Amino acid sequence: MTDPFRLDGKVALVTGGTRGIGRAIAAAFLVAGATVVIASEDGDDTRVAAHDLGCTGIACDVTDEAALDALVAGTLAAHGALDIVVANAGITGIPGSWSGEDFDRVMAINLRSQVRLLDKALPHMAVREGASAVLVASIAGLRGNAAINAYALAKAGVAQLARNLAVQWGPKGVRVNAMSPGFIATPLSAPLLADAAFMARRMQMTPLRRAGTPEDIANAALFLASPAAAFVTGHTLVVDGGTTITDGS
Repeated sequence: MTDPFRLDGKVALVTGGTRGIGRAIAAAFLVAGATVVIASEDGDDTRVAAHDLGCTGIACDVTDEAALDALVAGTLAAHGALDIVVANAGITGIPGSWSGEDFDRVMAINLRSQVRLLDKALPHMAVREGASAVLVASIAGLRGNAAINAYALAKAGVAQLARNLAVQWGPKGVRVNAMSPGFIATPLSAPLLADAAFMARRMQMTPLRRAGTPEDIANAALFLASPAAAFVTGHTLVVDGGTTITDGS
């Protein structure tokens, strides 16, 4: 019996793939047999991460339309196909800010870039059997948030984008899903991990009483991208240790 979690013969593109969650996703896909392309706006980081992982790296500023064109074209040129896209690139923005410049940048990176990337990639994916897109949202988009409010608004849009694209591209055999991670231990969250008061409060709000790991999210992405989820589309998979379902007791 074929392992439904294998990605042999698949070409996967992961944005924000040089560190944290994106890098963990790229690594998991490689172990599962996929050919992987990672992208980041930092060319040096992209080259180093691609070398370390043993995959292809393409530098790309996801807010740049021409760069997105080049990313998709470069993936096709290097590997002849595109089966899976993981739209992971994102930033938090300035806490509490609705300022025009910060708001525009948060929306451009976290939401608009996913719209534009998928618009360019999906026609090429639709000619491949079992194509799948995984969009990275957040539990911040599932509830009110007074701190990272622009980020939360963008991530709510990502979940809706997955539903819209699932309806549009499902008849062509392409699945589109989103993931909403909770609090994940990454280098970016290091200041919060070192804040004892914050961690005590946050873990009280998390039934599993731990922060998530990038590998937790990578495993969820692997499920959604793989044949194991062949009848799952338009779904937002919450991967948060139970944070969004608890009353904090």
